[in-house]
Amino acid sequence: MTQPQADRRCTPEEYLRRERDAQTRHEYYHGEVFAMSGGTFEHSRICANIIRELGNRLKGTPCGVQERNLRIRVPRTMLYTYPDASVLCGEPQFDPLDAGRQTLTNPTLVVEVLSPSTESWDRGGKFDNYRLIDSLREYVLVRSESARVETFLRQPDGRWVFSVAAGLAAAARFHSIEVELPLAEIYRGVVLPEQEQPSAHPPV
Repeated sequence: MTQPQADRRCTPEEYLRRERDAQTRHEYYHGEVFAMSGGTFEHSRICANIIRELGNRLKGTPCGVQERNLRIRVPRTMLYTYPDASVLCGEPQFDPLDAGRQTLTNPTLVVEVLSPSTESWDRGGKFDNYRLIDSLREYVLVRSESARVETFLRQPDGRWVFSVAAGLAAAARFHSIEVELPLAEIYRGVVLPEQEQPSAHPPV
């Protein structure tokens, strides 16, 4: 997350009203507004690949993929954020404070493509928030500088099980939506500075 803008503390209602007219997107957390920076070519291409491949595989199922223009709200902490991609299974539930129906509260799966400026937040504080969404079953982190996809799958007892797929010959399995994506498809059109050896470790 980038540094909060000066003098931009506000209520959730004020944030939503300002965001409707904003030229750039912002996250909201604990009364502060955070400007979101633009992504690199690699980040954008990876996001597009994931959304396309998930959309193709989810045809005919109760699940659908949303791109990063749809906000997610964590009701318990009042975090408003824009994940790189999300999947919803079933009927959408929208934030009652947002009359524009631009804020979803019940995602099934959330994807964040990592960048150097956001990785610590995506792995730490943001994941801490996402875990408080009752509907969320899986959290996916995708590296942009190497072929590596990490997944965290919620178990029936509330534990989160970690698994990783690395290398372009590997495939990432998203158990919450019963989809498998080859990393070669996720990173199609992206030149990676370092190539990892293929490996995959399913949840145990």
